[in-house]
Amino acid sequence: MRLLKTRSTSTRLSFEQKHRVRRLAFFLSAVLACGLAYAGLCTVLGFVFPCPFYTVTGLQCPGCGVSRMCLSLLRLDFGAAWQYNPGLLSLSPALAALAVLTAWQYVKTGTLAQTRSAHVLTVFCIVWLLVWGVWRNIT
Repeated sequence: MRLLKTRSTSTRLSFEQKHRVRRLAFFLSAVLACGLAYAGLCTVLGFVFPCPFYTVTGLQCPGCGVSRMCLSLLRLDFGAAWQYNPGLLSLSPALAALAVLTAWQYVKTGTLAQTRSAHVLTVFCIVWLLVWGVWRNIT
């Protein structure tokens, strides 16, 4: 009986963890609001910020086309999203997993220090983006 009581209390969030959840929710809400505001401006004005790397070098960076890709995803047009940036779109599940791992670590410990699995996933994402950035310019 005592073991069950210990388990149920160990899953409760402390006051600090609840505060971190609220801060995280506020941060994510602000990011979502900024993203939707940018999407609205892009849709209404028909203007997206040009890629500075492409402007200077004439080469596509790993993120070139991400604004158009996200706008296509908002319209649920997955084919167009794939055309704009297939490398980043295929990496999005790994990036989502990394975001969840980081958020979980922050709520649990209050730090953004990465766990081993999050570190491995981060290295994978960086290598993927570097390879994608080179590959899209040589093909």
